[in-house]
Formats: sequence, structure tokens, C-alpha cells
Amino acid sequence: MAKPMTDSYLRELEDEAIYILRETAASFKNPVMLYSVGKDSSTMVRLATKAFAPAKIPFPLMHVDTGYKFAEMYEFRDTFCKTHNLRLIVERNEEWIKKKAHPSKMGTDKCCQYLKTQALLNALRKHNFDAAIGGARREEEKSRAKERVFSVRDKFGQWDPKNQRPELWSLYNTFANDGETMRVFPLSNWTELDIWKYIRLENVPVVPLYFARERAVSVKDGVLVLSENGERRMCRFRSLGCVPCTGAIESMADNMEKIVEEINLIQMSERQNRIIDLSSDSSMEEKKRGGYF
Repeated sequence: MAKPMTDSYLRELEDEAIYILRETAASFKNPVMLYSVGKDSSTMVRLATKAFAPAKIPFPLMHVDTGYKFAEMYEFRDTFCKTHNLRLIVERNEEWIKKKAHPSKMGTDKCCQYLKTQALLNALRKHNFDAAIGGARREEEKSRAKERVFSVRDKFGQWDPKNQRPELWSLYNTFANDGETMRVFPLSNWTELDIWKYIRLENVPVVPLYFARERAVSVKDGVLVLSENGERRMCRFRSLGCVPCTGAIESMADNMEKIVEEINLIQMSERQNRIIDLSSDSSMEEKKRGGYF
């Protein structure tokens, strides 16, 4: 049994997300939930489990894997999906992985284009998915604040922020023309603090990288990154991605209560420690226009 909700606004956010998930399942022939193995993905899986209980989640999870994720993420992914009997699809851009694409060789933008964006678009076409559910939140980053809950992509998988439908009073337009696909964001109105409060209340399992412990790190572009020969510091990760592009923060938050307390006080965005987002001021919006989630 889940713990009772003590914050009514969390119950409202949960109800909204469950409604969006049910609308997606009812409106599209072949939806998929993108699973990045992070805290938002874990939250979405819990919401989907509740939305369709006692039946199984009616769509698969898909992890777009670059080959550069943390070892703890792979271990958690496989254990979590097996334990909860989830259908998991893993897709990779094998062509560019064999070419040893790496941000240190070609830059973060180009590496991301090949290993994330191109891999995602190829996977959506391969499986003929007409809707992809993601865990992005408007509060995360300014280009994501422009997204609607149901966001149309053209036949090339590209996003036009000017071609967005109005969503007044939570009235959603799920229509897509031939060749178009939909991106769906059930967590649009959640904040990072909401996510952690919900994880705490629901006892949702997450990757141990989110909890502070002593790790060997060095400074790269002003960001703490893992380094075998680095200085050992108490730190944790607020946002998880590829090892070369994901930074940690100095922290003593080694349990859920401390994380909630820390996030309640912190002023910096969680994505300010993602090197992939720091290549230019409009970096994320440019990536999204090209098909990035």
C-alpha cells in the first residue's frame, strides 16, 4: 500500500498525470514511454502503474542508450524492469557507437545528435510509434517551458514552438495528421521538488547516484565530473545522463529527507550541471527543433 498523500497539491498533480496517461493510451494506436532511468522516469512508471491497475501498463518502455550511461544506471534499469515485469525496449545508434562517437572527439552537440536524437527518431520509425511519453517538466529549462502537454512533431520528428495547440482548462488536442507524431509530457506542471516529495511519499526506488557519498571528482568547465584520479568529495547527482556530460554537486544529502530539504533551499537549476546544455544559450531549443526530446 502506498503511503497516504498528505499534500493535496501532490494528489492533484498525480490525478492530472494519470488522466494524461489514460488519454494517451485511448487516443493513439501505438504509444511508448521513454525511460531514461532517472527520477522522472521512475515517477512516470509509478503513475502509469496506478493509471492502469490492476492491468499491466499497456505500452512498452524504451531506453535510448548511448553506451555512455553510468554503470549504476544500467544495473538499476535491468533490475527495476525485471522486478516490475515491465516491457523494455533498448535502442542504440549502433552505426555511430561503432564509430566511437564521443563528446570529447566531436563536441557534445554533434555527439548528442547522433547518439540521442538520431537514435530516438530511428527507433520511433522502426517501431511505428505514434506517441512518445516523456518526463520533461516545464520548470526544468526555458525551451521546455514552451511545450504543451500534447506536443506535435512533424513527419521528420521536428518541433516548431510556433505550431502548438492551445490547451485551455486542460482540454487537450490529441489529433495528429498523417506522418506526424506526438510527444506527451504528463509531468509538465511538476517541479523537481514535487518529484522528490512524490518519490518520498510513494517510496519510489531510484538510482543510488542521486544520494550523496564520497566520490572521486575533478572540475571540468566549472562542473564536477567523475574522475578516477580526482579529489574525493561528498557529492551527488541531481540529473542523470551520459558520464562525460553529467556533473555532480557537492552535497551531504545522503537520504530522501535530506534531498527534499536541499532542493527546497537550492536556487540553481538541476540542468546547470549538464554539460550538454551549456554549449550555447539556445542549445536545448536547437536540439528540440531537430528532434531531441
